[in-house]
Amino acid sequence: MLRPQIRRASKKFFVGNSTYPEIERIGDPHSYWGDIYHLLLTMPWPTFIGLTSILYLLVNALFALAYSLGNGVAKVSNSEPEQLFDLFFFSVQTMASIGYGAMYPNSLYAHWLVVIESLVGLFFIAMTTGLVYARFSLPTARILFSSVAVIAPFNGVPTLMFRTANKRKNYILEAQLWVTLVRDEYSDEGDFMRRFHDVPLVRSHTPIFSLSWTAMHQILPGGLLDGDTVESLERDRAEIIVTLTGLDETLAQTIHARHTFQAQDIYWNHRFADILLTNAQGRRQIDFNRFHQIQPISGPRQLPSGRTLSNGKVTAQIDEVR
Repeated sequence: MLRPQIRRASKKFFVGNSTYPEIERIGDPHSYWGDIYHLLLTMPWPTFIGLTSILYLLVNALFALAYSLGNGVAKVSNSEPEQLFDLFFFSVQTMASIGYGAMYPNSLYAHWLVVIESLVGLFFIAMTTGLVYARFSLPTARILFSSVAVIAPFNGVPTLMFRTANKRKNYILEAQLWVTLVRDEYSDEGDFMRRFHDVPLVRSHTPIFSLSWTAMHQILPGGLLDGDTVESLERDRAEIIVTLTGLDETLAQTIHARHTFQAQDIYWNHRFADILLTNAQGRRQIDFNRFHQIQPISGPRQLPSGRTLSNGKVTAQIDEVR
């Protein structure tokens, strides 16, 4: 069947590691300025601090300009109307309720400006304080994912494996993993689609997640990844999307983390290095220095069931599945 050519603007159709997917939106009616609260909560801290500081200085500069108006009538004692810096500092003192007393309003016009500025400062400080608190109070997860995934035999079955670990010294209760395989596919009619396939795991949840967790998916005959190669996954722009959710024991809030393994991140015929150790006192240890390390398995292995695993392809025989 002749398949239509699809123009691809980016190699990354769906990216799970960044804040937002790298997808170009055409004709999207969404406006960031129409959702300012979400924008202020999700922007990086340096951007938030810089934007808040610029807005604060701009508001005070506008009030300094307003204090300088009035056809030469003195409005702020101990200040020079033509010296905007004096009036700017007076505005800062008024908005922040500092009140040094060196400068003070001495006309009805200046008094009304002080009233207006006090109201503006009240709302500005209240909103800024609320935003800072909301940003600090957002539940975050300190979850570490292995930089690569491997396919190796486990109990005689070719198995896709990757690691995840809790970097905090606490427990994540009722932790659950959702794994999805995303790849380009065509229907029998030749229609192109980006297809999502649920990837079943040997164990997809754990009541207590404290150290590390090696997620496993058995590659069974006729199932996902059966007969796939590195080339076929790269051709289909395959990605394995991982989402972890759970209840943080310290915060008593639900947290989540996500990660994406692309086709080039999957290593055939490799195993993860052991990271769980026991010291002389019998205490368990986890070695994060080896968390991402993998070790090749020497040569293709003949599995007990007769199935083989090589560097380029997973093969299985249906009549040997037990």
